[in-house]
Formats: sequence, C-alpha cells, structure tokens
Amino acid sequence: MNIDEKLKDLGITLPEANFPAGNYVSYQVINNMVYVSGQTTRIDGQVKFPGRLGKEFSIDDGKEAARICLENILCQVKHACSGDLNRVKSIVRINVFVQSTECFTGHAQVADGASDLLVDIFEEKGKHVRTSTGANSLPSNTAVEIDAIFCLGDYYDA
Repeated sequence: MNIDEKLKDLGITLPEANFPAGNYVSYQVINNMVYVSGQTTRIDGQVKFPGRLGKEFSIDDGKEAARICLENILCQVKHACSGDLNRVKSIVRINVFVQSTECFTGHAQVADGASDLLVDIFEEKGKHVRTSTGANSLPSNTAVEIDAIFCLGDYYDA
C-alpha cells in the first residue's frame, strides 16, 4: 500500500516540519541513510507535552507524546526523500528519550507509542532496533524526544 494512503487510512495528517532550534540541521542524508535529529512534541511552535512522565503525565500521555515526535520525524524523512515516503526501505533505529521522575520505569511503554506507529504505517519495514532511556530534562521541557535512522531505497526498489 502507498504510504500516503496508509497515513490517510490511519487518520494521520503530518504537520509542517519543525526548523532546528540551534546551529544544526534537522536531518542528514548520507548514501541511502537518513539521520534525523531529535524531534520533540512541538506542534505549530508549541510544546504539546511540557513536563515529566510520572508527575504531570501518565504512560498513555507519554505514548501520545512519542507518536507526535514520530510524526515530526516522518515530516523530516518525507522532506529528505523529496516528498515520497514510499522510498523508505526500512527503519533502522529510534532512540527515545523520556523526561521522567526518578522513580518512573515505563520508558519502554512510552517508546511503544512510536514503535507501534512505525509498524502500523510501514508494516514489516517499520520494525526497528530501539533504545529508550530516562532523562532529567529535555529541550523546551518536552516530555519526549526521539531521533531516528531510516534507510531509503532507490525510486525503483522502494
């Protein structure tokens, strides 16, 4: 199935891509690999989930925050492959950073919000390796930040 059709079927409209908040680029393409800088819960310039898991937010909130981060990642990848997400051959890796309290242990469950969405969209190609970790603070006080590595195929083999 076409990825744009899949997104539509899932009720997902990708937001506008966020610009970097500092002296770096949002993604880098090297050969057929797309390296995406950390994406947060920022939508239209506003952080949607400011705060910590285990204090201001539940695991379910964290899963939603992770989905927002992943949608922002997909915006960057779409830009990297000239608007054609069908060029994605596989998702290699995601790193999920969860701003959480000292006693919070649901990092992997929060990361499932992003992982599940990748598999829903890309099916077998969406399976990936992953690290999830807790952080004392994250940029702009966002609850979740995710970076990613995607592998692109050529136009004819995607």
